[in-house]
Amino acid sequence: MKPYIFITRKLPENVISKLDNRYTISMWDKEDVPVPRQRLLDEAQKADALLTMLSDSIDEEVIKAGSNLKVIANLAVGFDNIDLAAATEHGIAVCNTPDVLTDTTADLTFGLLMATARRLVEAAEFVKEGKWQSWSPLLLAGHDIHHKTIGIVGMGKIGETVAKRATGFDMEILYHNRTRKPEVEEAIGAQYVSFDELVKRSDFIVCLTPLTHETRNLFTADVFASMKRSAIFINASRGPVVDEEALLAALKNNTIAGAGLDVFTIEPISADHPLLTLPNVVALPHIGSSSVETRETMMELCLENIDKVLTGNDPITVVNKDWKLQLSH
Repeated sequence: MKPYIFITRKLPENVISKLDNRYTISMWDKEDVPVPRQRLLDEAQKADALLTMLSDSIDEEVIKAGSNLKVIANLAVGFDNIDLAAATEHGIAVCNTPDVLTDTTADLTFGLLMATARRLVEAAEFVKEGKWQSWSPLLLAGHDIHHKTIGIVGMGKIGETVAKRATGFDMEILYHNRTRKPEVEEAIGAQYVSFDELVKRSDFIVCLTPLTHETRNLFTADVFASMKRSAIFINASRGPVVDEEALLAALKNNTIAGAGLDVFTIEPISADHPLLTLPNVVALPHIGSSSVETRETMMELCLENIDKVLTGNDPITVVNKDWKLQLSH
């Protein structure tokens, strides 16, 4: 029998057809609806490999159900939806898709910053709704981006690439990261500062940090209160790094000037969420890496990782590098 791969969301046939002759492949047939929990558990029981989405909870129950499971390939850089310890304990490789989405996500992040600062979404709707009756000096006046200070929280590959974009706008670049990046400082003139200093000095605070125990609720009411009243907060990392109630209050009270959000604590966000009622919020449906070219490259990398593991080779981008240790016991 051919090894069995289950994919938790419908992917283009041209992407998966390359492996059709060597594997039995099944997909959840909906593009915009998550696979039901019971179906996921049932598929895990017979699968040799799972190709998962960030919205799938691959917890210990799913992993224990997968008695034949050898690899989980997550269609994302992040992997906080997967119980990494349980996967490692069961000798299952967990793979992600770093690097291939760096430029695309940096483009979206900087685009979100620009849209929020210059009120582009609000202005486009203003025209479409027939509200544009005349020109006036401060009609939908936003905030300049050029020559301002950008503070990047989380200077990984995406953070570095956003910083490169900022050099084209002659911005002062501050960053805070678990580890200092001297090579980035030298290459683009970025300045390493404490988290508190970054928050106080920056005109634009861009969050690109991964979700960990340390970063959960990193942005609290006290943090927003420390920002400039003209500051704009951008989050393109993970929703739970922000206390959303504190962010809502800061925006309502004009503690900060605006927010551009590609991620939320609970996704998809409800249409009646109070954040969506505010004119100084630009909200996107978690599309950081969503270009046709990049998403197809991510899918291909997931399938390549699966193929490598199922043919007895090392995957290209493995997260739990000690997964093989359990196989020898």
